[in-house]
Amino acid sequence: MRIAIADDETDVVNYLKAIVEELGHTCVTFSDGNALSQSLVRETYDLVILDWAMPKKDGLETLTWMGTALTERPPVIMMTNRTAKKDITDALNAGADDYITKPEDRGVIAARINAMLRRNAGSGAFDTKATYGKYDLNRIEQTVTFDGQTVLMTAKEFELADLFFRNRDRTLSRNYIMETIWRTTAALATRTLDMHISRVRSKLDLKPENGFRIFTVFGYGYRLETMETK
Repeated sequence: MRIAIADDETDVVNYLKAIVEELGHTCVTFSDGNALSQSLVRETYDLVILDWAMPKKDGLETLTWMGTALTERPPVIMMTNRTAKKDITDALNAGADDYITKPEDRGVIAARINAMLRRNAGSGAFDTKATYGKYDLNRIEQTVTFDGQTVLMTAKEFELADLFFRNRDRTLSRNYIMETIWRTTAALATRTLDMHISRVRSKLDLKPENGFRIFTVFGYGYRLETMETK
């Protein structure tokens, strides 16, 4: 998972970054609300951990902006030293999905992050086996069965297909896909991505009559769309 942390206190950022990385996730950090907002327009994140008191655009302003400017808003944990009930209410009403008061125990923060990611992952996202229409995925054997026939796929092709099915109807940025599958944003992965997308689309026969299609969002990335079948 890819998590954004926005806080202008370096020690807090480092503390949260260590927790996120210990959980096995990728972390991108920002020191103000404007920088985070600019990135949210271009990139995909599974979760945002947001401080309230930041320069240029504070946490509450950023939350409000996210609700109006983004068509696909990631879940947000507001983490701040504000403890008044009105502040908590204001943050939740502005769109925060959870609220953590600083300072908080490392284990509690990790548990809240995991809970938020599970809540927004969708049904069956972490099961060893999952079915999406005509497609059956076995995440242990890394195989896909389509209409009862096993499709031969490489490990990377399976990971890519699994990523799309787990995030169906959600637009994924190119960098998000490359960091998740190839653990890099290098130019080599950029060239490789298009080739793998084409192979997955072809091998799984992803087209409207089969219930799904991979849609290219120019200048941003890709989305596996769920299609209505007659």
